[in-house]
Amino acid sequence: MFEACFNNNFTNALVYYLCILLLFLLSPFLLIWDLIVNTLRSSFRCTENMSQKVVLITGASSGLGELMAYEYAKRGACLAIIATKKPESRLEEVADKARALGSPDVLVMFADVSKVDECRMFVDDTIRHFGRLDHLVANAGIAPLYSVNIDVTKFAPVMDINFWGSIYPTHFAIPHLQKTHGKIIVNASSCGILHIPQGGFYAASKAALIGFYESLRFEVSPTVSITILTLGFIQTNLITAKYSTKGVGVHLREDFKDVFPVMGAEICAKKIVEGVCKGATSITEPRFTKALFFIKFLFPELHRFIFKTYQCLENMRLFKKD
Repeated sequence: MFEACFNNNFTNALVYYLCILLLFLLSPFLLIWDLIVNTLRSSFRCTENMSQKVVLITGASSGLGELMAYEYAKRGACLAIIATKKPESRLEEVADKARALGSPDVLVMFADVSKVDECRMFVDDTIRHFGRLDHLVANAGIAPLYSVNIDVTKFAPVMDINFWGSIYPTHFAIPHLQKTHGKIIVNASSCGILHIPQGGFYAASKAALIGFYESLRFEVSPTVSITILTLGFIQTNLITAKYSTKGVGVHLREDFKDVFPVMGAEICAKKIVEGVCKGATSITEPRFTKALFFIKFLFPELHRFIFKTYQCLENMRLFKKD
């Protein structure tokens, strides 16, 4: 029955538009339901007590990883913080501040998350040191801007770090998280859904994360819960002109904050940790980003027009020519 329906152009289109109409009719009720659920979660749901619990955070030397470490520290959590070993690494400074903010114990480890053996090592070292693991925050990532004029092979590290750099520690952490009914928090980015101009490999890596963790959710639930972060532009070093000049990719003339609406990193990190501790399974900040998701899926041509227009208006201002 359905095959015949979908094979006919008229009935295939009719089913599509009827589904869209039904969605529009239901959308006010769905929005009210979403508001009620979020209000109840914020007001009445018990917040997880993080005192003496163990949180492992990758990409913790700067940006959201650093700020989430501070939020967990304020809640009394023990921390295992990971970053690559670079001369400019601030990981030890982050550890000192986390201790000052209330973390009873901070384990500092340098590792490359794109290497499977190093991911196994820092998960094992965390268990060896603390004896348990409660939250894994897969946050490490890089964000070069793609151009067809740049050698494509130079972008291979984007998938290695952004995708495999989350999958590897997740794989090794799951057996330990199952013992504590723990949580996985993955920084997947709204770019994995919206596919912004010149996002290229960054958007692809984040879309892969969303697909993987949405599927994994069914396998590990309810023993382990998963929170997927689909964040918009957050004021971290990743969206600065200075960051864009350090590696491969298109270089920026100006910071993204001078062109796009951005959210402060500190308040974002606070909302993330609050949401995770209250059991949120997905977190999108700033909240208006969800409206763009709606446009993307229901009106793809409008989505493309918006981003294409924005790109044309801002290209001369934002991007340098290599």
